[in-house]
This record gives sequence, structure tokens and C-alpha cells, in this order.
Amino acid sequence: MASPSHRRSRGKRRIAPGPAVAVAAVAAVTLVVSLVAAFGSGSGDGTRAGKAAATSVAGAGAAGSPVASAPAAPTPATASPASPSATAAHPATPRATPSPAAPAASARPTAASRPRTPSGTASLAGRIRPGVSYQGVATSYDVGNGDGACSFGPTDDVMTAAMNTADYETSKACGAYVLVRAGGTSVTVRITNECPAPCEAGQLDLSRQAFAELAPLSAGRIAITWSLLSPSTSDTVSIRYKTGSTRYWCGIQAIGHRNPLARLEVRTGGAWIALPRTEYNYFLSEQGSGCGGAIRITDIHGERLTVEGIALRAEALQATRVQFARH
Repeated sequence: MASPSHRRSRGKRRIAPGPAVAVAAVAAVTLVVSLVAAFGSGSGDGTRAGKAAATSVAGAGAAGSPVASAPAAPTPATASPASPSATAAHPATPRATPSPAAPAASARPTAASRPRTPSGTASLAGRIRPGVSYQGVATSYDVGNGDGACSFGPTDDVMTAAMNTADYETSKACGAYVLVRAGGTSVTVRITNECPAPCEAGQLDLSRQAFAELAPLSAGRIAITWSLLSPSTSDTVSIRYKTGSTRYWCGIQAIGHRNPLARLEVRTGGAWIALPRTEYNYFLSEQGSGCGGAIRITDIHGERLTVEGIALRAEALQATRVQFARH
């Protein structure tokens, strides 16, 4: 009889693993997973630990382990909305809501909504400017027949004043209406004359009638504040040519304008030419350019009025139908 060892040497047979062997395999896999998890948790990187456990489970499934069908746990890195890689993936994506700067930009007024101011108004006004209050002193004088350095001629209007030389500014102040205040009283006067030295900047030499509206004439000299006024009036502007004016030389004057006059121009050769202003308040055309033609006047606010049909007649006061707007 052959020995057991001899039969085994003649040929080997494969034997399917029994229940005991399967239990031992599962126990081994469980032990490996436990050891890996234990060592991975000590690394402090939860992401890497989760990935290692998922890899071990997948490997076990490939070997026929019952836990191979268990889903792999999602990693925290892909679940986080604050991931830097997620932001960089769409750098050019337009935002559906307006940026914080958009409301501020829309609140700014557009060019069409801004109030329009005539160009060069400040320079046209000269020393005396609209909306500015000036301080000075008031004295008084006898205006006589009402004529003065502005060459307006005799007048029955006694509410007038002479402007100090500095603010007279080569007759720029001529015809200006000024509101004068002293204490709680005020009076409106029209500038028709110049007050030379010792009158100082800011000083007004009022007609006696105007001064009496503010203080007794015996006061002699009082502190005042004054400012330009654009009064209500039904009058229109008048034009006058100076004595001796011809088509070869002429002097032109505007009278009765509501606001101070800044410029007087004549039209010649299809163009407007500004005439120089004299201290006696006439605009001169030394070579006769434009004498007897169309005239354009501009006030300190930049408004322009054109007058045509004025005859070249010296010393004749010729009315127009135009007047500057009130400010």
C-alpha cells in the first residue's frame, strides 16, 4: 500500500477555499484597512487619509471582497465652494448683478442736466462780479443835472452814484445798478459817474438823495456793503452815436441796459469786430469800420443782443426793442 506522501507526489489537486478561509481573508483585509486609517489619521491631512481609505476599499473590491460595491467617499477638496481652482476656472465670466460702482456712476449728473453757464462770464464781469458782496464806505455829493463821467447826459433820476476809480474800471461800471446796504436799510442806485482819489476801492459817492435813505447827511461817511443788481424794468436799450461821428470815424454808446455792458461789436465784411471802450463810456471805431451798420452788445453774463437799423446820426438817442435778461 502506498503511503499518503507518495500519492501527493503523483499529482496535486486544487481545493476551493472553505468558509474558514474566506473569513480569514476578510479579517485580513479589515486589519489592513484599520492599520492604514490609523497611520493616515496621524498625518494631520484629512484629504489624503480619505483618499487612502477609498483606494484600499477599491482594491479589496477588485479581489472579490464583499465591500467592493461600497461607494467611495467624496473628498473635501472638490466639495468646498471656496476652492481657489474653482475661481480661476472662470476668470472672464460676466457677473449678472451690477458692480458696486455702477450706482455711484449713474448718480453723477450728465452734461445735459448740468446748468449751463456762458463761457467766459467771470472774465466779462471784470472787478465787479454778480453774486459778490463788497464792503466799503459811502459819502455824498451834489449830482447837479445828473450828468457825469459815463456821458449819459442830464437826467431827472437822482438815485445815482459815482464809483471809485478802481471799481469804475475804465467805465465798465457805467450803467450798473447797485444795491447799497447800511444797517437795516438799503437803497438802489445806478452808476453814472466816477469818484476819483481820495475815493478808495469799495467806496461809493452817493447822490445826496440816495445817501439820505441810509443815514442823515450830517453823518458824512458811513460803512456800507453793496452788490450788483439786475432789476426789473420795462425799458429797452437805446443806442447813441457821439458828436462828430461819420462813416469814417464814430463813437457808439449803449444806454438803459439792465446789466453792466461788457462788449460792443460792429459788423463789417461779414465779421464782428469788438471796439475799444473809453473812460467816458463810448466805444470807438477809429477807422470807421462798421459805423452805421449792425451793432452787437454783450452783458457781463454773456448774453448777446443784435441791433440793426440804427441810423448814423450824432447825438440822437435811438430806442431799440431789446433788453438783457434778468439775473
